[in-house]
Amino acid sequence: MMNNRPYISIIFPAKNEGDNVKTTLDSLFSVQTSFPFEVIVINDGSTDQCCDFLKIQKNNNISLIEADGVGVANARNLGAQNAVGEYLFFCDAHLEFEDWWIDRLLEPLLANKTDAVAPAIASFEKPNFIGYGQTLKFNLRIKWNEQQSDLFETAILPGGCFAISKEVFDNVGGFETGFRTWGHDDIELSIKLWLFGYRCHCQPQVKILHLFRKAHPYKVSYNDVYYNLLRMAYSHFTQERIQKCKKLILHGKAEQIESEVIRDGVTKQRRKYFKERKRNDDWYFHKFGINF
Repeated sequence: MMNNRPYISIIFPAKNEGDNVKTTLDSLFSVQTSFPFEVIVINDGSTDQCCDFLKIQKNNNISLIEADGVGVANARNLGAQNAVGEYLFFCDAHLEFEDWWIDRLLEPLLANKTDAVAPAIASFEKPNFIGYGQTLKFNLRIKWNEQQSDLFETAILPGGCFAISKEVFDNVGGFETGFRTWGHDDIELSIKLWLFGYRCHCQPQVKILHLFRKAHPYKVSYNDVYYNLLRMAYSHFTQERIQKCKKLILHGKAEQIESEVIRDGVTKQRRKYFKERKRNDDWYFHKFGINF
């Protein structure tokens, strides 16, 4: 603690980010905040040397962790495991920040108005395109919320930037540890938070800029995305919704992927989650008016 202010850990997973890691950190260290913080960068098997500058330009506030392609969810978990802060800020490594964003994003957490909070997220290329937290469409695809003036509940916290207390993050077991490369990690965590009795909000008065890309700078297979979808469904959903998720899987691979998910022990996790949670998935989909 410094001046009775909690210590913050800002966690950046990075893979083949080019110059983005450096420009993102330059932005972070150039803006104002009254909170002490550390930065944890997880280099998840990059092949483009995007994090090498951190080995040369030593900064006591920045820790570099090397991982070997563990995927976005587990890279974030690795950052959290090494964090000493009371509050965790999960950020993509292609952002630009504004003055006091840390302070203003923390306000509702410190006032116990929420348990996890995301800022408004705008596009680098189109700054007038601004998303305010997310919800889900009938096919479980992401949809950005419309603008609201004050703090409001959101079905999904965008993984690109959000803050959460380390205690709450640990209480729900963090990001899904069984996920592959990329896909559904922020959706699963948000659903899990709501089902376990926590609250997720968007603070529209805080805005960060985000680089939206047409393609990933690393290989993401449809099979991995589908695997994560079914693992999420088995962890949290009714059998009827599991069947709906299977119908979203194209190329006739639903049965094969389902067998892999079950083989990897998801039914044990399902029993654990159903026993511990405070709310069910019917409650969640009804609350946010998601027709699924």
